[in-house]
Amino acid sequence: MGIKLYYTTVTASREVKSQQAEMMRILESKSIKFELIDISVGGEVRNEMRNKAGNPTAVPPQLFNDDQYCGNYEMFSEAVEADTVEQFLKMA
Repeated sequence: MGIKLYYTTVTASREVKSQQAEMMRILESKSIKFELIDISVGGEVRNEMRNKAGNPTAVPPQLFNDDQYCGNYEMFSEAVEADTVEQFLKMA
């Protein structure tokens, strides 16, 4: 299926909102297609994200290539700085 971005539409955290928006903007600017998965629709979706990430306390945004964990915002940001986004997303 491709790149999946787990995010939330329900958060009081400006930081989470900002990180999600920046990840979406960068993916779109690089013409990378991605699927948005909103964890606020139910606990099972949040748990699925955490299980796939291998972190029981993982919070959005989190990126995956199909079911393969790519990383969180900080890891994505480092890949953007290093110009290695395709490798980070396991596309290359």
